[in-house]
Amino acid sequence: MAMTQTELLHELEPVVAVELDRHEKMAKEWFPHEYIPWSEGRDFDGIYGGEAWQEGDSKIPEAARVSLIVNLLTEDNLPSYHHEIASTFGRDGAWGTWVHRWTAEEDRHGTALRDYLTVTRAVDPVALERARMHHMANGFTSEYDTMLGQLAYVSFQELATRIAHRNTGKASGDEGCERLLARIAADENLHMLFYRNLLKAAFELDPNQTMRAVTNVVTTFQMPGTGIDGFARKAMIIANEGIYDLRLHLDDVLMPVLKQWAVFDKTGLDAGGEQAREELSAFLAKTEATAARFVERRDERRARAAAAR
Repeated sequence: MAMTQTELLHELEPVVAVELDRHEKMAKEWFPHEYIPWSEGRDFDGIYGGEAWQEGDSKIPEAARVSLIVNLLTEDNLPSYHHEIASTFGRDGAWGTWVHRWTAEEDRHGTALRDYLTVTRAVDPVALERARMHHMANGFTSEYDTMLGQLAYVSFQELATRIAHRNTGKASGDEGCERLLARIAADENLHMLFYRNLLKAAFELDPNQTMRAVTNVVTTFQMPGTGIDGFARKAMIIANEGIYDLRLHLDDVLMPVLKQWAVFDKTGLDAGGEQAREELSAFLAKTEATAARFVERRDERRARAAAAR
C-alpha cells in the first residue's frame, strides 16, 4: 500500500537530520561584502546627483548580462520559495531547521549578486528593480503539490542553478563575477546533494510513488524563473550562448541525478511504477533528439556568422 505524504515526511525525518548534519559540516561560511569591489562604485543619478547608467558602463557581454539578470531575479522570489517548502516540509524538527537554513543561504546569494551588479554597473539598476517588482508581484507557486514532487523538483532545479551560475560566471569574462558565481554555485551543489539524497531514501520507502513523482517532474520541468517578464527571449539568448541549454539540461542535470537514483535499475516495481519508468525513458529519448537538433542548428548559425565576418 502506498504511503501517505505525512507518513513519508515522518519516515524521512531521520534522513533529514543526517543530511542536515552533513550539510552543516560541509558548508563554508562566507560573506557577500568580501566579494564586492566597493572601490569601483560611484553614485547614480537621483538623490546623490551622480550619473545615470549607460550601456557602456557594463564590461560584461550581453548574453552573460541577460543570464545574470535572470539568475538574480530567480533568487529574488525567495519569499515564495520559502512559503512553498515550509508549507510542504513543515517548520518543526529537522525539516524546519533545514527550511530556515536553506532560506538564509539562498538570501545571501541574492544579496551578493545585487551588490556586485550595482557596484560594478554591470546592469541597468532601474530596469533591474522594475523587473524585480514585476517578478515578485507575480510570486511563484509550484505545480507539484506533493512532498515527493517537491523533492524531485528541487533536486534537479538546484543542480540546474549551479550549472547556470558557473557558466554565467565564465561567460562574463569578469574575474570578480566568476569568483562570486563559483562561490554561489558551491552552495547550490550542497543544496542539490541534500535533496537528491532525501529522494534516494524515498525510493527505498515507496519506489512506485517516487518513480511517478520523478517522471512527472522530468517531463514538465521548468525553472522557477519562467515567470520573469520576457523569459522566453532571455532563455533563448542564454541557450544560444551555451550558458544553459537543453543539451546541458539533459547531460549535466537530468541524467546524472537519475543515475544516482538508479531509476532504470529498480526492481520490484508495480504496474504503475513500471508505467512511470517507461514514460520517463520515452521522454528522455525524445529530449535527446531535440537537444541534438538544437546543437546542430546552433553550430550552423555560428558557422554562418563566422563566414560573414
